[in-house]
Amino acid sequence: MMLRYALQTVRDRKGGFLGAFLALMCAAALVTACGTLLETGLRGTVRTERYGAAPVLVSADQSVHRTIVKHKKGKTKVKHKAKPIAERAWLSQDIVRKVRAVPGVRQAVPELTFLAEPLAAGAADPDRPAYGHAWNSAALTPYTLAAGTAPTSGGDIVVDRDLADRARLRVGGRLTVQSTQDPRTYRVTGIAEPGATVARQTSLFFSTAEAERLARHPGQVTAIGVLPEQGRDVGELKKAVAAALDGTTAQVTAGDARGPVEFLDAAAARVKLVSMGGAMGGTSLLVAVLVVVGTFALSVQQRYRELALLRAIAATPRQIRRLLGCEALVVGAAAGTVGSLAGLPLGGWLYGRFVELGSVPPTLERTVSFFPVAAGLAATLFGAWAATRVAARRIGRIRPAAALSEASAAPVRPALLRTVAGLVALAGGAVLVVVLAGLRTEAASTPVTFLSVVVLAVAVSLLGPLLVRATAAVLGRPLRMVGPAARLATANLKGHAARMAAVVTPLTLLVGMTCTVLFVQPTLGDAARAQARAGVRADSVVTAQGPGVPAAAVRELRRERGTTATEVVRSTVRVGLDKYPVQGLTTVGLTRTWDPGVTAGSLKRFGARSVAVSELAAEQQQLKPGSTLKLTLGDGTPVTLTVAAVYARGLGFGDLTVAHDLLSRHVDNPLASSVLVSTTRSQEQLTAALDEFPGVRVLSPSAADGLRAERQQADAEVNIIAMALVLAFTAIAVVNTLAMSVSERIREFALLRLAGATRRQVLRMLRVEALTVVLMGVGLGSGIAAAVLSAFSLGMTGTAAPAVLPLTYVTVVAAAAVLALTATALPGRAALRVRPVTVATAKE
Repeated sequence: MMLRYALQTVRDRKGGFLGAFLALMCAAALVTACGTLLETGLRGTVRTERYGAAPVLVSADQSVHRTIVKHKKGKTKVKHKAKPIAERAWLSQDIVRKVRAVPGVRQAVPELTFLAEPLAAGAADPDRPAYGHAWNSAALTPYTLAAGTAPTSGGDIVVDRDLADRARLRVGGRLTVQSTQDPRTYRVTGIAEPGATVARQTSLFFSTAEAERLARHPGQVTAIGVLPEQGRDVGELKKAVAAALDGTTAQVTAGDARGPVEFLDAAAARVKLVSMGGAMGGTSLLVAVLVVVGTFALSVQQRYRELALLRAIAATPRQIRRLLGCEALVVGAAAGTVGSLAGLPLGGWLYGRFVELGSVPPTLERTVSFFPVAAGLAATLFGAWAATRVAARRIGRIRPAAALSEASAAPVRPALLRTVAGLVALAGGAVLVVVLAGLRTEAASTPVTFLSVVVLAVAVSLLGPLLVRATAAVLGRPLRMVGPAARLATANLKGHAARMAAVVTPLTLLVGMTCTVLFVQPTLGDAARAQARAGVRADSVVTAQGPGVPAAAVRELRRERGTTATEVVRSTVRVGLDKYPVQGLTTVGLTRTWDPGVTAGSLKRFGARSVAVSELAAEQQQLKPGSTLKLTLGDGTPVTLTVAAVYARGLGFGDLTVAHDLLSRHVDNPLASSVLVSTTRSQEQLTAALDEFPGVRVLSPSAADGLRAERQQADAEVNIIAMALVLAFTAIAVVNTLAMSVSERIREFALLRLAGATRRQVLRMLRVEALTVVLMGVGLGSGIAAAVLSAFSLGMTGTAAPAVLPLTYVTVVAAAAVLALTATALPGRAALRVRPVTVATAKE
């Protein structure tokens, strides 16, 4: 029965439910899109290419493991935790012999994978990174010769067909390759074609001896491809190989599990995508709930007279709540279905943008199932039902006679419970801001930053009527001097504070969230760049457009007496399970080119077994000069180092600094990302000395800082894209709420015109109201963003000085004002087209 009444109400009041439908539809699309990202991170497929012909694969363990034992109340709890490492781990050659001895193994093929960048014109393809291998592992794909012969000497190379076509290579031609060693020119002895589709990489094959030299890991292999004997079951063979390797750290995989072994970046992207999708989904859900509750509250306010009449003819509070709940579920089901389906292509667009920006590798394929759609629909239904319960609380609780009187005039003061809840939300937001000021890592501070904005916006929503009345009281006197339209606007602000508060909330959230998203990364990035500028003492900085600066180029720089060249290699290490960025620097003459702002200890005796740590790392790990630090390098190698110094410029240079020779032996790319040069020679002279190395550039420190700023902007773009849907949804909510607020006042406008107000005066009144709403929204949103960004800056950089770009801020304010004025003017003009007498005499 109640469902039939609800369906009839929705049919008769389509226009009244349109705003709620749009809000719920956008919320469903938002949750579904974020859900597809989360599912891709959890279940996305990484298909193997290189190891397509090897049904079983043996590889090194790509994780750091720790066992944590806790004793509590007489009970012992043992937890085993694992975290991924940053570089490729290697296997001992002894594992190859063990695998070959397993019954049923026809062949165990050792694999070497290493950096090998072809330098010929047209050879580079950003979608197909190049790797080097030994020719004896070609059978793992398999690659077969389409022309020429296999490489036999150190100067021979075989290239794949795609590279040969791109670079126009022929058998007998020459190809220069930049690998882990100095650039070398090879003779193309053959062109190979894969037996299966290889679309994500370029393969270059060397002789076994040359491949081992370039791999720089003597006695070790990247992986072992296991080829079974004829008729041997793959599952049984996998179990047999795993049993033979029991007691070692080797991992045995088969099927789709081989893909993450081949594409380590895709495996790492899973964690990133799960974190990003979860953070986006959580923020989206909080924003959606806030917006939907506000929209339904406004919708119920517009129906106060109708609901009051139902109460007056003996409808019980429970019946009112059931009716509104059924209406919400009907609208929510329709909006959730449409929005969830629309969220699928929206999620695809997000995934595509992340791939284009390099944040997610294309090897991690997007996965879509029914679960994100179901989650979006369920979230929409629950949000609609909960929002209606909150909005209907007041009308369902009061007496029938009071309901009729309250319907004719807005309540004078907001409900006590709402005010108390608003004060609690405000206190919670203040606590979050204080907590944020004490967080010193980006991973910890980022979610708290956006949560603080949402909680403070909730406080604005609950305290909105009081804030509107306070604003009207402050602006009342100057507005009365403007004219009759302004006086009418002031009266509306005071008399319909709840309606105006519903409009102010999404505008506040839009300004606050947009400013936070746009200025968080510049705050952190500018502080890091300032520290880097202050700490670089070099006269010039050498960089490379390719994989890095070759060692031969560094030797050329050092030929000149009095020149100090400090090579910089970067990676990530683990201290226990904690992850820290690390840089490796040449120790000779280090203080001539680099000053990290040492606050304890000294860099004078910084050597091969030394480590310098930032103040943050020293605090977290309780370190001081002379302490020992056990860490796991990027390839899983454990080392113990002695702390030589503690420095202040951790944002600019990372938390850990070790010797270049140590770090470069344990990274996939040992080439220097940059070289700091202290010399008496000019940049032109340095450029001439490095002329034989293509792609190597000599820059001033300021120009190098400009490159860093460009990379910072690229990183910021990823974060902006990640939050773009939330901001777009909030902007739609602003327009939707304003349009609903104005459209329901058509009867009020008609009475004003019958009382003598002109059409121009009514529109002017609407503009004054809209400008007041903009003023409140911008002021409150800016205040929230300023408090949150200052706390973020204080925690991350040590100073409460966020980087606010004036032009960007003005653009945000102008966009908010245009949205508000447009969303007010268009429905206002439409409402004034109807003759006042027709509206006044029409049935409600």
